[in-house]
Amino acid sequence: MQQLIEGFPRQLKEALEIGRKATLKAPGGPYGNVVVTGLGGSGIGGRIAAQLVHKEAKCPIEVYNNYYLPGYVNHKSLVIACSYSGNTEETLAAMEQALSKGARVCAITSGGTMLEIAKAKGLDHIVIPGGNPPRAMLAYSLVQQFFVLHHFGIIGDGFEGAIKTAALMLEHDKEDIKKAALGLTEKLVGKRLVIYSEANTEAVSIRFRQQVNENSKELCWHHAIPEMNHNELVGWAGGDKDIAVVIFRHKEDHERTQMRMEINKGIFEKYTSHIHEVWSKGDTSFARQLYLINLGDWVSYYWAEKKGVDPTEIAVINMLKGKLAEVK
Repeated sequence: MQQLIEGFPRQLKEALEIGRKATLKAPGGPYGNVVVTGLGGSGIGGRIAAQLVHKEAKCPIEVYNNYYLPGYVNHKSLVIACSYSGNTEETLAAMEQALSKGARVCAITSGGTMLEIAKAKGLDHIVIPGGNPPRAMLAYSLVQQFFVLHHFGIIGDGFEGAIKTAALMLEHDKEDIKKAALGLTEKLVGKRLVIYSEANTEAVSIRFRQQVNENSKELCWHHAIPEMNHNELVGWAGGDKDIAVVIFRHKEDHERTQMRMEINKGIFEKYTSHIHEVWSKGDTSFARQLYLINLGDWVSYYWAEKKGVDPTEIAVINMLKGKLAEVK
């Protein structure tokens, strides 16, 4: 896992090359909506991509992490099905539903049943490198989302330069990122983690939560501001000193949201002294969010290391899949 996290900048650049070489059919369209379907480490890329391009996207982009798709999916829809292994049963079910509704389907996978279906039915698809935990291959699945969206006329091509620049920054700042991550980890071990961010960057919080769940073997939760201020804030009446708060912050956060964060900190401080703000770094939204993703990945790894647990082990998920496989 350590080598895979360390390789994130390189993976981003390799993913750009894969996307440039991908051969997709004529785009058709125009499309009225885009739905991304995927689970876990395969699904988070779609959520991050949708978040990063929401201001320029020419139609709505929604992410569904389930067996089914929304009722509005039809022949004017583009459905991006992402399963790293190619065998995620929920995503395969959603992909079949998309085909039955006449949607244009593009698959992102390393192989498995999804690739077999894509080839057999002549579907657009991009093949990414296999053989690793899906959550550690985020760079590949994430970058292909942008290439697919661009090919089908949903976004422009500015993402390529933004990702390349971000990868260079992450390489240059690698040791500083690891140092910051280790310092933050030392403040989180033994605490119950809660993660907050602005709604426009919530996918980064989700990624961090997922990494802490899988790599560090820890329960934690996240919420987005301002929505959190309309419910969970009251729940802090049950807060205590064992809670550690991480607030992801960006210079482009809404002015009123920044005010909310400052007020919120004062409320949290009544219950815990463990409040940690983490400011993103970089010249673009892509760079800033990828910076926090990489830093969060390192935190999850260091946390596992300090606990003495294997960050790659997911026996309970494999057990669940095995039980489900017994019932067809």
